Amino acid sequence: MDKLYFASDYQEGAHPAILQRLTETNLEKSEGYGTDAFCASAREKIRRACRCPEAEVRFLVGGTQTNATVIDSLLRSYQGVLAAETGHISTHEAGAIEFGGHKVLTLPHQFGKISADDLRDYCRSFWSDGNHDHMVMPGMVYLSQPTEYGTLYSRAELEAIRQVCNDYRLALYVDGARLAYALACPENDVSLSDLARLCDVFYIGGTKCGALFGEAVVIPDPGLIPHFFTIVKQHGALLAKGRLLGLQFDTLFTDDLYLQIGRNAIAAADAIREALRAMGCSLAFPAPTNQVFLCLEDGALARLDEQVVYSFWEKPDEGHTVIRLASSWATNAGETDQLIRVLTQIISAP
Repeated sequence: MDKLYFASDYQEGAHPAILQRLTETNLEKSEGYGTDAFCASAREKIRRACRCPEAEVRFLVGGTQTNATVIDSLLRSYQGVLAAETGHISTHEAGAIEFGGHKVLTLPHQFGKISADDLRDYCRSFWSDGNHDHMVMPGMVYLSQPTEYGTLYSRAELEAIRQVCNDYRLALYVDGARLAYALACPENDVSLSDLARLCDVFYIGGTKCGALFGEAVVIPDPGLIPHFFTIVKQHGALLAKGRLLGLQFDTLFTDDLYLQIGRNAIAAADAIREALRAMGCSLAFPAPTNQVFLCLEDGALARLDEQVVYSFWEKPDEGHTVIRLASSWATNAGETDQLIRVLTQIISAP
């Protein structure tokens, strides 16, 4: 039997509507570096979706590249970025931020989320330290929506964090690699316009959300980062064939496709969570989006490994492992049902 692939949400190629438009426009000639008509159209659609008509919108290839470029452009040489100790820039970006000359300053987390209180305590402690001029100054806050644990910041939580940022003159940056799955989640109350109102910069993920590749950086205040286009190029992040990015986001923001594309993933993940609860299997983290985390005894995990491709998460103890199962915009009901059957057999086995 072929293995079932639930390791991540970017294992498929691209949404058929994107492939169709790429084929239809393949031989059209256009300007380079994002100055083409496809990018212009995508920018306008994103501005309308964010209710931010003046926003600067730039298209970059991937998430790590986007994080490194944006963070470096927002920080002074002596500043660092505050993030959850489990944040993507803290764990799974191979030190890309530090490689660019900025320290990641970690904060405690609750299922992937930082709190406004902990953020305020960190800043208060830093500025009350008589030696702070010898230390890395916090210059911005990095969040993910959804988080690495599949959890969501509420609008109230983001507003509280924004207030601390205002009080301590910190930029607020939100990584939206999986943003489509947050927007599609019934528990979510944060819209694109909320992000545009509360963030200094955020990005709309494409790579994990139906595009072949690409992320759309949104800067609500177009004057915030002078010469951002040039900074993107300095970081090797400017795609010559920028039309390939613009066309994909133009398609994703046509007829609300981006706002709808995550619903399938949420439905699949909900079905998996419901089945696991029915088996009496407690979930490792309370994630409502497209990532499902469960803890298995290592013997059961070895049996699962024969049939399912999953992501390792952590080892809580010697005999157990927490794994992640991720659905995507392309996960079909047959795959989901088959996965549930496999999990039922493994978990119920003596």
